[in-house]
Amino acid sequence: MSKRIVIDPITRIEGHLRIEVEVDEDNVVQKAYSSSTLWRGIEVILKGRDPRDAGLITQRICGVCTYSHYKAGVESVENALGVVPPLNAQLVRSLLDESLYMHDHVVHFYHLHGVDWVDITSALQADPAKASKEAFKYTDSPIATGEDELKAVQEKVKKFASKGSLGPFANAYWGNKTYKFTPEQNLIALSHYLKALEIQRVAAQMFAIFGAKQPHPQSIVVGGITSVKDMLSPSRLMEWKSKYEIVKDFIDRAYYADIVMAASAYGTEESVLGGVGVKNFLSGEAFLLSRGKKLFESGIIKNGDLTKVYEIQEDKIAEDVTHSWYEGEKPLKPYDGETKPKYTGFIDGDTVNGKAKIINEKDKYSWVKSPRYDGESYEVGPLSVMLVNYVKGNKVVVDAVSKFLKKTGLPVNALFTTLGRTAARMLETKIVSDNAITTFNSLIENIKTDDSTYTKVEIDKTKEYKGRFIGEVPRGTLSHWIRIKNGVIENYQAVVPTTWNAGPKDANGVIGPYEASLVGLKLEDPTKPLEILRVIHSFDPCMACSVHVMDLKGNDLSEFKVNATSATSC
Repeated sequence: MSKRIVIDPITRIEGHLRIEVEVDEDNVVQKAYSSSTLWRGIEVILKGRDPRDAGLITQRICGVCTYSHYKAGVESVENALGVVPPLNAQLVRSLLDESLYMHDHVVHFYHLHGVDWVDITSALQADPAKASKEAFKYTDSPIATGEDELKAVQEKVKKFASKGSLGPFANAYWGNKTYKFTPEQNLIALSHYLKALEIQRVAAQMFAIFGAKQPHPQSIVVGGITSVKDMLSPSRLMEWKSKYEIVKDFIDRAYYADIVMAASAYGTEESVLGGVGVKNFLSGEAFLLSRGKKLFESGIIKNGDLTKVYEIQEDKIAEDVTHSWYEGEKPLKPYDGETKPKYTGFIDGDTVNGKAKIINEKDKYSWVKSPRYDGESYEVGPLSVMLVNYVKGNKVVVDAVSKFLKKTGLPVNALFTTLGRTAARMLETKIVSDNAITTFNSLIENIKTDDSTYTKVEIDKTKEYKGRFIGEVPRGTLSHWIRIKNGVIENYQAVVPTTWNAGPKDANGVIGPYEASLVGLKLEDPTKPLEILRVIHSFDPCMACSVHVMDLKGNDLSEFKVNATSATSC
């Protein structure tokens, strides 16, 4: 007899995500359902607006990916109008991208995903002297792993425990048998968790040098950038470089080493050796290094075939809403996409924790649409970037992946796993941090003879325009699609990375990457589904931050109360 498990909300992510699974008598997941429980609605707000405002509004889609949507909004308008910003502006935007990745991926692994791999209570039992020696197995120059530093980390966390709480580490599934780090390895990772709190601050400051602030930057406009004085200031340029070196040092000596350590500890753990149920991968271009040269190339891989990469054909992208809370009878291409809510709610059901409201899998059950490429489901994200560029023969990617596989002893097929997805995000971070200095040096060279930062923009109200942005952001391939008529936005659609990965099944019953990744997963304890969290967190979910609905008269629209104690905790 099947049992239903509901995790709502999935915590340590951006936004609101609910996962439901059905397991058999052996606690193996047979069916999985991914449901985003709040509506984005930004597309509705954009209608009738000046296209030059698109970036400033779309960055409010998310509280983490603010720059990603900001840039996509600006560049979709530039694409529609045929505007090409000066090289300086393009390079500064690329530096902002690189700064964002170095910040985002470090925060994701340590502060969002790390405790899926690291048992904090075990770390309190570790021998700091042994742990300090252990760290040298994974790098020649470990950081924050001296015996005295590790003792201090233990003492700090033990103070929380002595008060009856683990503070930020409370309410997790400590002791789960699928945790595989030794106490000493757990202590190393715990130390890096705390160190990463310092590093993420530096990374945010690095971004803000050219972005004005972080999050919600303000320094790019349709046609160019506004951080001109920062770009032309030697002191500001060197400030960026000095902060970049601090963050890169942590990536090299901690992040990389910890994933190597994870590969050694979890190389035989079944719950992380699956988790890639969709073997189609899609990836866009990213990171301008110099004029005309990008760090990552675009393409798609079909059915896990690592012998061929196909080029993306934009007209094959469409969104299905059969099981999404929107009106619609057939898949629509993004330029013609609609955002008309049609909420149908939940139904009564039985779960491992008793009676509860559950999704109706026969009807609509998520605010996320279901993007499809040529009718098929595709995974996007760092794993897709690494696979597409590895198969394309991109030298920096081939070298980085090959070095990692050799160091860990893992085969290429290990990339098609939850462990591989987590490793791919680290490798992407490592490659970006290694090559960001090339973008920086290209900017330095170019401003010696060219200080232009803006291309004039004109909108003819008698003409109709359409344009799009397609490229990579931290969580995968992002695209923004715009139609402009009478000088204002007529239609706008954002097809975001988490939409590709988290979308519900479509009209043909095809499920998305989140749902497919969980089918076949065996749980140690259905009441403490750590394995589900580990798989889902490996995608780094980024759902809508809030319900983007407004009343211009300032009236209250609705009031929501959430009983947090009744939700299943992570």
